[in-house]
Amino acid sequence: MKIYVNAGAGHDGNGSEEMPFKRISDAAKVAEPGDEVLVAPGVYREYVNPLKGGKKDERIVYRSTEPLGAVITGSELLTGWTVYQGNVWTASVDNSIFGAYNPYTTFVYGDWYFAGKTRHTGCVYLNDKALYEALSLEECLAGEIWECSWDPENSRKKWFAVQENDRTVFYCNFGGADPNKEKIEINVRRECFFPSKTGISYITVSGFKVEKAATTWAPPAAFQDGMIGPNWAKGWIIEDCEISNSKCAGICLGKYYDPKNDHYFTYKHVKSPTQMERDAVCRGQYHGWLKERIGSHIIRRNNIHDCEQGGIIGRMGAVFSVIEDNHIHHINNMMELGGAEIAGIKLHAAIDVTMRRNHIHHCTMGIWTDWEAQGTRITQNLLHDNERPAFAKPLRGGMMSQDIFVEVGHGPTLIDNNILLSEVSLRMATEGVAMVHNLICGSFTSVGGGCDNMVDGKLRQRYTPYHIPHRTEVMGFMTILHGDDRFYNNIFLQKGATEDVMVRMDSRDVVNAENREVGTHVMDEYPTYEEWIEHFDMDTDIPDMGKLERYHFSALPVYAGGNAYFQGAKAWKKEQNALISSDQISLELVEKDGAYFLKTDLFDHFGSYRVSMIHTETLGVAFEPEQPYENPDGTPITFDRDFFGDHRGVSVVPGPFAERSGSDGYLVADHSEK
Repeated sequence: MKIYVNAGAGHDGNGSEEMPFKRISDAAKVAEPGDEVLVAPGVYREYVNPLKGGKKDERIVYRSTEPLGAVITGSELLTGWTVYQGNVWTASVDNSIFGAYNPYTTFVYGDWYFAGKTRHTGCVYLNDKALYEALSLEECLAGEIWECSWDPENSRKKWFAVQENDRTVFYCNFGGADPNKEKIEINVRRECFFPSKTGISYITVSGFKVEKAATTWAPPAAFQDGMIGPNWAKGWIIEDCEISNSKCAGICLGKYYDPKNDHYFTYKHVKSPTQMERDAVCRGQYHGWLKERIGSHIIRRNNIHDCEQGGIIGRMGAVFSVIEDNHIHHINNMMELGGAEIAGIKLHAAIDVTMRRNHIHHCTMGIWTDWEAQGTRITQNLLHDNERPAFAKPLRGGMMSQDIFVEVGHGPTLIDNNILLSEVSLRMATEGVAMVHNLICGSFTSVGGGCDNMVDGKLRQRYTPYHIPHRTEVMGFMTILHGDDRFYNNIFLQKGATEDVMVRMDSRDVVNAENREVGTHVMDEYPTYEEWIEHFDMDTDIPDMGKLERYHFSALPVYAGGNAYFQGAKAWKKEQNALISSDQISLELVEKDGAYFLKTDLFDHFGSYRVSMIHTETLGVAFEPEQPYENPDGTPITFDRDFFGDHRGVSVVPGPFAERSGSDGYLVADHSEK
């Protein structure tokens, strides 16, 4: 059955084409499996709470009849402004508009949040652009640049709110604009399209604008909400949407509410936050974290931008999902929020998650797979400019920047056919990573570190889980030994300076020197397989456990071959067949009317150098789960397709491109108007 919704209808109807509902939420109350909800263009200022899900073969589909014509917003217009002083105007609202949740008394705060309890989940918007929150009326009046912002001039525009007589009173510096002549909105609702109950599965949301919600901080051992998401269910499709201006998360594929494991560290303090992570994993089994019930979502062709925690966030709920063809950009650029959950895509337990053909740029961090990146594949993505601008001051509590961060996982994590152009390509406080056919223009950092803690001079190891292959059930726990990494057929290109950079580490008053030299040389102290396995070659029927113990906790081997190193990029000293060249390479990413071209002469510098075709069998298995680098269905991979999906023939060269580009360069992303 088709159900019709039109905000411009003359009066409330019954959902028929002749008498459509005026609100999407009315359709969401009656939609049954197999129904299609058709939403006419218009602005829908409401919270859509689907009461029923569909079935695998009878989805409930919510579709904007005009692409991006229907707007679901968590905001309300605010009019009636009067001049307070200078560029600052004032207006107020009765708190009854917020119901039980007032975003202007609710702080962004919780586990793994490091930037202080100072910012609220509310926000004020001038013509769809978020204003910065001032911490005092004086700061609002001054209108000075927020020195951490990536958009400093816009940071002069500020808002400040106080509570008076059950009203929220706003003071806003609009930078000289007259708010009575512009569109001013305040976010009022916590979510836009998000079931209040778990288990609402098999829903499609297609073609909407979703914007301006007062979402809360969404760490992994807490309830995670976003402007849109399934809230612990299976089989959602979110496609062709524009998702922007969430205070925290845009799309959430994350964790259910568990009152016994919700911001536990923040409110009780007595167990370490890492222990809360382990608890969340194990309690998840009790709460239905199984392949048959959770995950298998598709997130595709969305434009996700200007969210301040993350574009896509999720703990455990994203398992077995595909995230593809999204444009994710300008995440956490206001730099008001800081903590360990900030990225274009931030997933815990990305088991058998495929992230492909996404364009991710101008984010504090591009992709962050934290814990249990097992069966995760990151392929055919373009990542660039995921780094703090030189003019922006580091935020205390803010995160380090890189294209990809793989943290405390046991693998297998497969990173192939990507273009990585930021200053840091990969932060690898982990093990079990395979990098194949990538173009890598940034450094590797956190190699051999970033996993365990030293407490009063004692090593406190960070035991993390690994799983039955292609399942969620926990197979075991182990600390990160490091190594067990593979590097095949990549291009490494030293673009920037090689000197170490001093970087402040999140919430701590610790500054570390970070590597900026590009290449696999950071693995120099790791053994080859032959060097490692000889320790276990005991010619006896009864191996000596005590003698082997030191090797059970030693670094795992590294494998490398077929890599090309240019402009001073450095190879692992044990790699046998690398191409190492001092040639200067021309490489430039050019944007023209929404299309991105990579112009390079790399093919002029390979000469006769050719490499072997890589297969699942080449890569072997990740050590702890003993799982191959394979497809989610268990079938093997042959890396005979390049960045574009084009075929690699018998003449295989390193890097993500099988063939030489045309005269305009490689068209690596296209967001132009068709």
